[in-house]
Amino acid sequence: MDQALGVLQDLAPALEAAYLPLKSLHIIAVVAWFAGLFYIVRLFVYLRETQARPRAEREVLEPQLKLMARRLWFGITWPSSIATVIFGLGMLHLFWPPAPWLKIKLGLVAGLIGYHLVCHRIHAALQASQPIASSRAFRIWNEIATLFLVSIVFLVVMKSAISVVWGAVGLGIFAAILMMGITIYRWIRQGPPLGGPAQEAK
Repeated sequence: MDQALGVLQDLAPALEAAYLPLKSLHIIAVVAWFAGLFYIVRLFVYLRETQARPRAEREVLEPQLKLMARRLWFGITWPSSIATVIFGLGMLHLFWPPAPWLKIKLGLVAGLIGYHLVCHRIHAALQASQPIASSRAFRIWNEIATLFLVSIVFLVVMKSAISVVWGAVGLGIFAAILMMGITIYRWIRQGPPLGGPAQEAK
């Protein structure tokens, strides 16, 4: 045990010197990971809507969208998620034992990994042309990644300067605003209901 502690003490300067490069690589990987998650779910929306189109349109659009989804998922999203975890673990020893805010962040990252794995299952189903959910459900699903992003960024920046209670309240308000935005966007896309002002004007 003493020998292992001695080795760690000897490696401490090198590990501390590697912190900033690891942090930089970690941030780059996180940005790429979230970009992949946001874009892949948008492709889920397009694929699901394509399944409802006439056969001639579907035969043109679906193969291209599936190809785009495969390249994005396996060429960017999966590699960047793995890199994020590896570089994050590379820095974790410098913050051990973890502070309360870091424990919450690790919990959020675990939730994000779970979100990623669900996206993987959705991707596989849509590649097999299985209509597993509506396009509106995918639009709502896309905003969950936004909640993870906002939560993690605020937590890392604010650390212990904000309480868990107020953080939860703020996250709840932000989620409500997102849902309101989705509803308004859907109303704009579909137009006012029949019998509304626009219908009467005709």
